[in-house]
Amino acid sequence: MSRFTEDVFIAAPASGKGLVTGEPHQPVRRTWQQIHEIARCMAGSFASAGVNPGDAVGVLIGDPASIAPVIQAVWMRGGSVTMLHQPGPRADLGAWAEDTFAVLDMIGAKVVVVGDVFARTMPLFEAQGTPVMSVEALAGGMPIEPVDCGEDDIAFLQLTSGSTGLPKAVAISHRNLHGNAAAMVSASRLDPRSDVLVSWLPLFHDMGMIGFLVLPMQVGAEAVCTTPAEFLRSPRLWPTLISRYRGTMTAGPNFAYALLARHLRAAPDDAFDLSSLRFVLSGAEPIDHATVAAVIASGARFGLDGSAFVAAYGMAEATLAISFSETGEGMRFDAVDQAAIELRSHAATSTDAAARHLARLGKPLPGIEIGVGDASGTDAAPRTVGELRIRGDAVSRYYLTPGGKQPLLGEGGWFNTGDIGYITETGDVVVCGRSKDMIIVAGRNIFPTDIERAACRVSGVRPGNAVAVALAAAGIREEFAVVVEADDGADADAIARIRNDVSNAIHSVLGISPRLVSVVPPRTLPKTSSGKPRRSATIGIVETELAMLHGANSQRQEEQVGS
Repeated sequence: MSRFTEDVFIAAPASGKGLVTGEPHQPVRRTWQQIHEIARCMAGSFASAGVNPGDAVGVLIGDPASIAPVIQAVWMRGGSVTMLHQPGPRADLGAWAEDTFAVLDMIGAKVVVVGDVFARTMPLFEAQGTPVMSVEALAGGMPIEPVDCGEDDIAFLQLTSGSTGLPKAVAISHRNLHGNAAAMVSASRLDPRSDVLVSWLPLFHDMGMIGFLVLPMQVGAEAVCTTPAEFLRSPRLWPTLISRYRGTMTAGPNFAYALLARHLRAAPDDAFDLSSLRFVLSGAEPIDHATVAAVIASGARFGLDGSAFVAAYGMAEATLAISFSETGEGMRFDAVDQAAIELRSHAATSTDAAARHLARLGKPLPGIEIGVGDASGTDAAPRTVGELRIRGDAVSRYYLTPGGKQPLLGEGGWFNTGDIGYITETGDVVVCGRSKDMIIVAGRNIFPTDIERAACRVSGVRPGNAVAVALAAAGIREEFAVVVEADDGADADAIARIRNDVSNAIHSVLGISPRLVSVVPPRTLPKTSSGKPRRSATIGIVETELAMLHGANSQRQEEQVGS
């Protein structure tokens, strides 16, 4: 038995702690021991279906109460779990099925398990000849004991959130999970006896699955999990659950804290009690210092302690966590000279009002090394800006692709992350942006996140819903466009005002102006399964609007000639 499965099957069930699901409608608490007993029956069904060590199982379930025993049951059979991307209520099932079947072919899925909310997809799997089982049927098996697993056996094939459209999965081993859990427990000072983890994060994404379901399941801590749909339906649910269950640890991306700040400002004084929180992590997308300040200010009257906020750096290739800022010290931001980064690849500090504020993401977690640039590794001078690379026990060894295994690690065991950043004099990691997303304007290397942050501060733009893209793909060199979502996206006067304000906001911060600002209705921007912008797909929106503008300009010119 691997160290990871020994924790999950033996140590955690003995803790007496458990998992609360079903909020806000039908909350149910099951201990980790009860979940393990359900998993033993499900493992019996998997055995009858021919799931054996090394086999892959696709999982299409939205309910955390079902996901927890299903993934345990897969591991009891020595298999790997792939959380399939979930179709929305209005999704084109034909297109979704085509993408999903490509994933199933890639992983060589032995069987797919489907939850009730996705029952409408079962005929699609059956028509394709894919073995499919419902959660209800799975739970009816005879209980069995787990098979033996090795440290390098694969527990997850975690689909990446890239924008190429080609499936790819990170192979996460039992060794990776054990190493990452030990590092996160140490850095967060997690105490399974007293900590309560509260989350609404999607379980098909690594931050939700690894950080707020697998980790408490592994260390035997109390967890409360609701669904992203419930959170989006009512963001007040998040602070409500923290208050109700005296949550001590939670996490979310930057856009969620922007929503939280807005709801806390509007709430009456006695609406929430957030004084129990000691660890409030922001990760998965760039952290905006104005958003952090806003949520701390709006949460103060509910007992929210600003020192509880933690900035994190992570990715699926590292199982989850790479670095955390120091627990209990609050978030810190590096004020740097934007021009020095763009022109000299050096993050010089700045006291200028126009300085760029970047979150200090803390030191690497135990067992993780971070280097900047080439062969010198960690020998790069402090504040030298370059590509970040990592190595350690929590880092995966390979991707699984349609063409087979693709090694992740290069010379010396380093993984090149694709993130551009630097290390401060005190050893803190700082990320500036993604190398592939860089926008070049007049010889300057501009990170789209800086443009998007300026755009999102405009009144009427939905928090976290702005995407900046270079126009090189549209045949226009060294210019860019911005697409923003707005609730008033159908009102002509509001659109004109937002376009003008967004352009002005970007120019005031960066001294550059977009070729085009496109205002679209809510839920229009293409995003990955984890909610990150799909920039290549956003180009399509921009190209359509550019073509319309070109046509309108041509028509006006013809009318002027004719007159």
